[in-house]
Amino acid sequence: MRFRLLAAAGVMTIGASALGAQTTSPNCPVGTGPFTPERASQDACQQAVDLFNYMRPQLGIAIAGGNSTLAQGGALGGLPHFAIGLRANVLAGSVPTIQSPGTGGAQQRSNYPTKDTPLGLPAVDAAIGVFGGLPLGVTNVGGVDVLLSASYVPKVNASNVSVAPDTLLNIGYGLRVGLIQESLLMPGVGLSVIRRGLPKTTITGTATGSTGQPDTVQVQDLDLKTTAWRLTASKSLILFSLALGVGQDKYSAGTTINAVVHSVAPFPARSAISTKIDGSMTRTNYFADVAMNLLVLKLVGEVGMVSGGSVPTYNQFSTKADASRLYGSVGIRVGF
Repeated sequence: MRFRLLAAAGVMTIGASALGAQTTSPNCPVGTGPFTPERASQDACQQAVDLFNYMRPQLGIAIAGGNSTLAQGGALGGLPHFAIGLRANVLAGSVPTIQSPGTGGAQQRSNYPTKDTPLGLPAVDAAIGVFGGLPLGVTNVGGVDVLLSASYVPKVNASNVSVAPDTLLNIGYGLRVGLIQESLLMPGVGLSVIRRGLPKTTITGTATGSTGQPDTVQVQDLDLKTTAWRLTASKSLILFSLALGVGQDKYSAGTTINAVVHSVAPFPARSAISTKIDGSMTRTNYFADVAMNLLVLKLVGEVGMVSGGSVPTYNQFSTKADASRLYGSVGIRVGF
């Protein structure tokens, strides 16, 4: 499961092997080449653009997940309190089935098939209490935590797909303000914001086409960032802890799509395209956590749902790019 979502992201580059909302014109220009029909690589490029846009919100929720700190509502209570957690975010995703690109220009497909596939990424989260807040009755208010997160992308060299991140880790950061400090009688309530992302990554897919020449599609310098705010409430019940939350996610991403396609009709030719794309999307996020308390260790399960926003694509998919997505997280958290 650790590399499943990276493989799904890599599917954006395999359009060269045969190689929602909808826009009325393609995002890719015609190709270039001294002996080529200039439109020969346009459909391969357009498929790569649409597949990138299709996977973008799924990559976003796999990075953002739900609670900023698993099973935590309010602030930790100042120094020396801390929490460190390892989690795996998994969503009920879908991956498009690659279609053979045409060589006569971008083809608009009315029902691009998709396959339901669970997708996931691991992450490490940390929270450090820096201010315990101000006393107010039986609780404190205004406590502050510093939030940190690390996302990992491995280097991969498969038979026809390579994944090459600039760095293996991306460090996220944020803050949580405790509106109510958890006590014997009061739940913990907090408001947090955290920015996460993937390391800038280049994904290249190469396969031999009908001409015997290598056809290539590349997602170059993929830069995906998420900004998530959360309003959370939690309460410890001796052996178990419960947490509920709601928030909003913004996913923003940019990349350069490069495509090279060889054709034989009406004569041997090479067509190449390069185009830059970017976009952003905002979604609503609801989640619930249940944790088993084992002294300084918590075993946590989380379930959530994201919905809203729109993703324009030239091709239409059997499952919409902006469909609501169910997700879950399992993790271990230590701290006090």
